[in-house]
Amino acid sequence: MNSESIESLVRDVLYKMSNTSDAPVSSSTAQSNSSVTVKDYPLANKHPDWVKTSTGKTLDDITLANVLNGSVKSADMRITPEILRIQADIARSAGRERLAINFERAAELTAVPDDRVLEIYNALRPYRSTKEELIAISDELKSKYHATICSQYVREAADLYVERKKLKGDD
Repeated sequence: MNSESIESLVRDVLYKMSNTSDAPVSSSTAQSNSSVTVKDYPLANKHPDWVKTSTGKTLDDITLANVLNGSVKSADMRITPEILRIQADIARSAGRERLAINFERAAELTAVPDDRVLEIYNALRPYRSTKEELIAISDELKSKYHATICSQYVREAADLYVERKKLKGDD
């Protein structure tokens, strides 16, 4: 496979990703979330000026050549909370409330370091944490990261784990 074919393949993948909500948007160029609807989807086609990475790169900047020469880094591929919230509004306008809430929860998690997300994930597995440890995680999510939706999910998990005897020491 030659360089031109690979670049075409990468552009196709990036195009498809941008049409399934993986392309970040800058909050300064996106409209107010309340006015974004399903008519704005896919953003890469209908509002390409909104589509930017967290570092300000556009889809045109993300090419195989730029990846190979090092001018596009992994940080350039990270989704932003703004695009996730816009995707939530699009989902909500399409009547998909559960999907909208999931996008909002994901937007909150962009503030949490990747390593901490994995630690929290492992702590939420059955028999891995006490109720007090889960409540502490919930409090951390709310106070340190302002992740109120995620905080509530962890608190609910703690209550369910008590009810279902899934806490550390229950086995």
